[in-house]
Amino acid sequence: MHTDDRPPRSLAQLDAAVSECRACPRLVTWREGVAGTKAAFRGEEYWARPVPGFGPPDASLAVVGLAPSAHGANRTGRMFTGDPSGDFLFRVLHEVGLASQPTSTAIGDGLELYGTRLVSPVRCAPPENKPTPAERDTCRPWLAEELALLRPTLRSIVVLGAFGWQALLPVLAAAGWPVPQPRPAFAHGAVVELGDLRLFGCYHVSPRNVQTHRVTHAMVADVFRAATSVTAPD
Repeated sequence: MHTDDRPPRSLAQLDAAVSECRACPRLVTWREGVAGTKAAFRGEEYWARPVPGFGPPDASLAVVGLAPSAHGANRTGRMFTGDPSGDFLFRVLHEVGLASQPTSTAIGDGLELYGTRLVSPVRCAPPENKPTPAERDTCRPWLAEELALLRPTLRSIVVLGAFGWQALLPVLAAAGWPVPQPRPAFAHGAVVELGDLRLFGCYHVSPRNVQTHRVTHAMVADVFRAATSVTAPD
């Protein structure tokens, strides 16, 4: 990973470095071993590597998830692409004007994000969608460096779920953003002012949350509309 004695990387260089990481043996074994095991995708060539962020380098909004899903981003190589959570998210992003189309199926499908970057605290698909605290901490420098590169234009962050919220706050504090103490608790609709950055909490768009109506399309769209209304300070 990047160290302070090297010149800063570009976002493209960071993405390339992320995709080569093999720091967590359990995750390496899982992400590679699960490839092709789901009948619907048998025979497809899986990405089966860490998944880099997706979106422009001058994004004003970042969206923080949890980790790639085994047969979604771990298959397609693009954040939130190829699974029900992503299908839900991209419909919302398109509706609020942050995506060029309402679907994301594969790299090269023509999708563009407008002013928005999708990132994740953990870059490899974990068993049962549950990375360990040690895996989260090992992966943390990638998120820290990505946010540092986005910092000149970044004005708001939407965090999908409590795991992402808990993983993100230490990164922001270490980077010098004024995170309150005690650290604010996650809640859907939570808004936290961090100097020139505004943090928004949103329930994760997981199939379980959607099917139980804990989160709806309108609820998520409202959070993103609020996040996109944030402008640079005078």
